[in-house]
Amino acid sequence: MPKVAAPSLQGMKHNFLSATATRGYSSIYDHSAEPINGIKVGVANSALLSRTITGVKNNKQLQDLGIASSSTKKMNMCQSINDALKISMETDPKAIVFGEDVSFGGVFRCTVDLAEKFGPDRCFNTPLTEQGIAGFGIGVAAAGHTAIAEIQFADYIFPAFDQIVNEAAKMRYRSGGEFSAGGLTIRSPSMAVGHGGIYHSQSPEAYFSHTPGLVVVIPRSPIQAKGLLLSSIRNKNPVVFLEPKVLYRSAVELVPECDYVLPLGKAEILKAGSDVTVVGYGSQLYVLENAIQLIERDFPGTTCELIDLQTILPWDVETVAQSVNKTGRLVISHEAPKTSGFAAEIAAEISNRCFTRLESPIGRVCGADTPFPLVFERFYLPDIARCYEEIKAVIKY
Repeated sequence: MPKVAAPSLQGMKHNFLSATATRGYSSIYDHSAEPINGIKVGVANSALLSRTITGVKNNKQLQDLGIASSSTKKMNMCQSINDALKISMETDPKAIVFGEDVSFGGVFRCTVDLAEKFGPDRCFNTPLTEQGIAGFGIGVAAAGHTAIAEIQFADYIFPAFDQIVNEAAKMRYRSGGEFSAGGLTIRSPSMAVGHGGIYHSQSPEAYFSHTPGLVVVIPRSPIQAKGLLLSSIRNKNPVVFLEPKVLYRSAVELVPECDYVLPLGKAEILKAGSDVTVVGYGSQLYVLENAIQLIERDFPGTTCELIDLQTILPWDVETVAQSVNKTGRLVISHEAPKTSGFAAEIAAEISNRCFTRLESPIGRVCGADTPFPLVFERFYLPDIARCYEEIKAVIKY
């Protein structure tokens, strides 16, 4: 058989640099290009975060819940997750938190002080066995308790894959409703962090999105993380809750101190527009925000609609389809590899539902079809430049 050459990150780097050499804008990583005129990039400068009292009061999700004027506290995503866990354990005496190193706060400190507050019987360390963590959680949930498991990095969730997709997801179905693992929530840090390399940077959400019986959630901010995590823990289905770890410290908001839940399976329109629909989730939304700012600056009169899926299983196809029927164009972006990534599912379904309204092919801007690199991470990720070029191509088609 002829040998098939492995994907070349060096070649990808050369092509990417060649394509961006003459551009008049910069990305987070390409500081040699002309700075973005009047646009500050990155999470710290994002308009998607509610950092002020006015921002909280204008937050549509909080308005819908009737808590936009409630008391708030400044939190990063790590702290808001900790707050959600604390509320869950206070309001549900059957809730327990477990995983590797969680009793001293975990490697990212999301479970800090829980063992001290609730005792070693309700927040405790497990052996280093992801399959065992998931299996134990299934048993706890099947017995009627609330199991909140932590897999230390999403890259290491694969030893637990059989337990999650063959046991937790199918228990209610195969028992005819007699048993259920609906009290199980599996939290795990996911996506790139800037220096994680091959085993601390992966985005495995598409693997789980292929499994009926699971719910898959990916928050983008502290307010979302708290509300979606509380909703996940109280949901009657097993939930995989993937947390973009680069946002643990960088995303900061004024978060309502009260107990609140955000609906699962519902997308949020972050910015209205009329010319192209742009869809993402997690930390990639901040990249898309900046790409959209560039598009609207460089093409006056063009407006982009930005949608955060929030939940990818089930995903809110109605909101996306309604938007695409209005704009006639769609660009989807995520960090995970392009082939069989979740963007492919979105593209297929929207092509079916909106075929006669589409004005251009659907664009996908994703990670490369290679293992996640270390020194070439900046060329692997779908950064501002690549998202800008894809949106522009779809608009000008």
